[in-house]
Amino acid sequence: MSSKFIRGCIALAAVVFCGVANAHPGHGGGLIAGVAHPLFGLDHLLAMIAVGAWAYQLGGRAIWLVPTSFVGLMAVAGGAGMVNIGLPMVEIGIAMSVLILGCLIAFSVRVTPAIGAAIVALFAIFHGYAHGAEMPLLGSAWQYGIGFIVSTAALHGIGLILAKGMDKKGWLLRAAGAMVAASGVWMMTAN
Repeated sequence: MSSKFIRGCIALAAVVFCGVANAHPGHGGGLIAGVAHPLFGLDHLLAMIAVGAWAYQLGGRAIWLVPTSFVGLMAVAGGAGMVNIGLPMVEIGIAMSVLILGCLIAFSVRVTPAIGAAIVALFAIFHGYAHGAEMPLLGSAWQYGIGFIVSTAALHGIGLILAKGMDKKGWLLRAAGAMVAASGVWMMTAN
């Protein structure tokens, strides 16, 4: 490896992680907070893994188009949440996304990749808005945003991998979808 490449990596790491180490408590909210946000909310975790699993079920172009559309619109909605543009019924929208994504998997619903992308893009609005609205007060918006984008993409990838593993026994993936849907019902009654 060239020393120029190594210096470039160090400079990039310094810029990306500069908000992570703060000398004063309460000033967190950069990349690590963004990465953590989707991981520590069951609603986000289930929905994002389900997006990847359903994309796998759809197959073909949907494997990349469905998760990509979710991430793209989620990023835009995250910006809207950061600047506090009003969006009604965010928590209900998130719970509905868990319920519907679970049903799509449980019933192995087949649609075109474009329709699948549009369906998950609608859900991404609610998830992205929640991510942005819940950014720590003194957080760096772009670091936090990069964090939840990377975390979401990774969860979609996990969903793809899990679905591929369960595909050998098709009923197992559908059963997992039913459990996700049941979680969505529970989340809706809790709101």
